[in-house]
Amino acid sequence: MKVRKVPMRLCAGCGASRPKRELVRVVRAPDGAVSLDFTGRKPGRGAYICPDAQCVNKARKNKRLSKSFECAVPDEIYDGLLKELSERSGERQEERR
Repeated sequence: MKVRKVPMRLCAGCGASRPKRELVRVVRAPDGAVSLDFTGRKPGRGAYICPDAQCVNKARKNKRLSKSFECAVPDEIYDGLLKELSERSGERQEERR
């Protein structure tokens, strides 16, 4: 049997290399809008981040998403990231019960 290669990506927050499926994709669309992409299929430039509040805060502090996207990423985007990640983690915990 052929062994499949697991695509690895770097987290924009902590810099750890992890499998692509474990990370959340943040996308800058061609029109300049920045959003989360949980499906991994939205068009545009992507950056990956761990689904962890510490990684989001680290990325905010060092302005790593702004550097990746080569445009200013407002604080509202980071706040939205934290909010959506906390909602997603809450949904996952409910599913496990």
